[in-house]
Amino acid sequence: MATILVVDDELGIRGLLSEILSDEGHTVELAENAADARAVRERLRPDLVLLDIWMPDVDGISLLKEWGAAGMLSMPVIMMSGHGTIDTAVEATKYGATAFLEKPITLQKLLRAVEQALVKPSPRANAGLPPGVYRPEAALGAADLNGLVPPGLPSAPSLPLGPQPEQLFDLDRPLREARDAFEKSYFEFHLAKENGSMTRVAEKTGLERTHLYRKLKQLGVDLSRNKRGGVI
Repeated sequence: MATILVVDDELGIRGLLSEILSDEGHTVELAENAADARAVRERLRPDLVLLDIWMPDVDGISLLKEWGAAGMLSMPVIMMSGHGTIDTAVEATKYGATAFLEKPITLQKLLRAVEQALVKPSPRANAGLPPGVYRPEAALGAADLNGLVPPGLPSAPSLPLGPQPEQLFDLDRPLREARDAFEKSYFEFHLAKENGSMTRVAEKTGLERTHLYRKLKQLGVDLSRNKRGGVI
């Protein structure tokens, strides 16, 4: 598992991202501004940074450029914004960002972006670069960028959709196995019906979202392949 630094001036977003990433087994550090982010990055050398663009003191793009100029992009950086544009995403990538996530961030896109950003780039991909500089495209192929850029930017063909609204399962099995199969089928039905929205599924099933998320993991529901559109 990785050490991930989340930089965002909104307390609620920091807490939510921390909760989800911690559930995935990662160690999460939080920073509410550029000054805190610099200190944590120097102290811990995180494996990945989730960096908000719009912050009150120093914006995320400026901090990204600062790290790049100082040869400190030894880790992948995923930019986040609720007011991003195509130009912003292109600029972020130009200065070394691995991906751009548009708020509100879907659970599936978050987990997928984190997983792909943590892929170790090959030595050949980084050949010729100054020490400590990370090359984003080394870790992400064209297909991996699907769903990680805001509307309007080119993306790879859509991946096959995940859980379907109609489910089949075998009742000729021990009770516990049959019950688990039914619960998995039940939740997959609602995930498909609600386009992967954890919030709406939690409301429909009467479960608190964190409990629901853990339940889905326990049942082996593949969240990474749900239909896109559900927000955290």
